[in-house]
Formats: sequence, C-alpha cells, structure tokens
Amino acid sequence: MTVNSSSTRQLNLHLPFGDQRNAPWYGKDILSVKQFSRSDLEYVFDVAHEMHLMVDHVGTFDLLKGKILANLFYEPSTRTSSSFTSAMERLGGSVIPINEVRYSSVAKGESLPDTVRTLECYADVIVLRHPETGSAALAAQYAKKPIINAGDGIGEHPTQALLDAFTIHEEMGKIDGLTVTMLGDLKYGRTVHSLARLLSLYNVRLNYISPEILRMPAEIINELPRTMAQKEYSQLEEALTDTDVLYVTRVQKERFASEEEYESVKGIYVISPDVMKKAKQNMIVMHPLPRVGEISMEFDSDPRAAYFRQMEYGLYVRMALLAMVLGKA
Repeated sequence: MTVNSSSTRQLNLHLPFGDQRNAPWYGKDILSVKQFSRSDLEYVFDVAHEMHLMVDHVGTFDLLKGKILANLFYEPSTRTSSSFTSAMERLGGSVIPINEVRYSSVAKGESLPDTVRTLECYADVIVLRHPETGSAALAAQYAKKPIINAGDGIGEHPTQALLDAFTIHEEMGKIDGLTVTMLGDLKYGRTVHSLARLLSLYNVRLNYISPEILRMPAEIINELPRTMAQKEYSQLEEALTDTDVLYVTRVQKERFASEEEYESVKGIYVISPDVMKKAKQNMIVMHPLPRVGEISMEFDSDPRAAYFRQMEYGLYVRMALLAMVLGKA
C-alpha cells in the first residue's frame, strides 16, 4: 500500500492491511447478515474505523490497486451504487458500472448466472442488486469470484445493515443496552429485516411501529431469539420517549400492488422538530434514504439527525468489506 510514510508515522495509525490470502473473509460471498457473528461485526467495525482514519488523513490509497469491481444493478440506486464506486476508487481500484441493465445483454434474455460468469472474466468482485429475493445466492452458486449482495427484492440488504450497526456503534458508543425503534414500512423494508437480525447479536430492545398492513413480518419476529424484547405499536408517541435509536423507513410505492393501497399509508408518520420535542436529547434518528416526506427537512439541523452521517459511515464499511473479500484486510 502506497501511503506517505512520514505522514503515516505522524498519524501513528494501526493499519490492519496487507496481503492476507488466508484471512477468513478472503474470496467469500457476502449474501446475508446471518453469516456474521458478533466477533465478525467487531472485526468489520475495527477495519471500517481504520478506513475512516485513512480517508480523513490520506484520502485515497492503493490497497486494491489493480483490482476491478463490477457494479451490477438491476434496480435504480444512487447511494449504494455510488458508495461502492467511491469505496473501490478510494482503495485504488477500478469499477465497471452497470446501472442500466435493461440496455445490456439481459434485455436480450441472458440469465443472471450467465451474466455474473461473464462479468467475473473482467472483474475481481461483483456487487449485485436485483429485484428478486434470493438472486444474490443464485449468482453466488455460479460465480467463482466474490458476490456482495446489495439488495435482493424484499429479502436482505446486508451491507446496509452492517453500516447501520456501525453507525449506531459510532454515534452512541455502544449497541448493548439500547432501545431501537423501527418506524414505517416494516413489511417491505429489507433494511429493517437485515438490521433486526444483526441487532439480535446484542442486548437490545426492539420496537416496531407501522400501519397494520406494513407490520414487521411474523417470520422475522419469530426468527429472533425469544430472550430478545420485541414490541409492536401503531403510534410513535407510545415508544418515542424511551427510544435511543429511531430508524425511519419510507413507504415504498414500488412495492405496492395498487396506488390506492399506497395512498392509504403514505405520510402516516412524519418526523418533525415538534414531534421530536418528546424524544431524548441523547439519541439519534437514522434513515436508509431516500426519504419522501417522512422526515421534514426542518429537522436536518438537529444534532440527533444522523442519516447523512450514516451515509458516510457506509463508505467506510464498504471499503472494509471490499478489502476483506479481496484478501487485503
């Protein structure tokens, strides 16, 4: 890794990087949060923290120089796609961006397995977003290079959950002992499904607040440990005062079968300065973004508004994951 040696000594950074082909995550796929133990999370957090320090003090470095990432997105994406692109380029690698799949060979009827097997001829790692649940696992069955799941339908979004957990850890200084309240679309929101699973590794209390038709799926609730405190509410006021982390999600219009059903729940919860007067001062509000009115812009200047900081933390987590699967962390 080419880093100015004098500045590195001056910063006195501990750099856990190098060629570690026997590292536990080298060559591995990242498909689900179920792959991660608590010790795995601590490792990811440590590497992400070091990446943060390096970006702050050095900017870019050549840890992954010569490596190529294929960003394969079957669904529109701003944050996840650009985050992985930035992560790879800050590490000195290159990116093949494929954000308009409908204009590619897929439009000619090419299968997902054939597409990933083609791309791995050119790339060292593939980041995949696909509208069908289980698509990342299917791609991994056929690919020899690492596949990173960037969202598969209403299934999982593991890298989002990892950056969410890292955000909580960095902002609150801990995860154990917190009350995390998830608000909004808990039925179709893959981010809350994955985050709930990750948080089950810690001693946390989970609150679920949603309209009846957007409740957290029973299979997710039943999957989590019986010892984990989980409560469901319909009104934010019932849980807000005890909340340490408020995780807000948008109502996803694209997941609804009809316009009428979407309109019946759109805008049912809105986070505003007035609403947040009842919340703790030492707490944070998170959102995977994009937002469509569920958090007013007037709240953005509140120190508790962590959602844009959350996006920045995502860069460091994705840098860590790329370095891990490519044997450099």
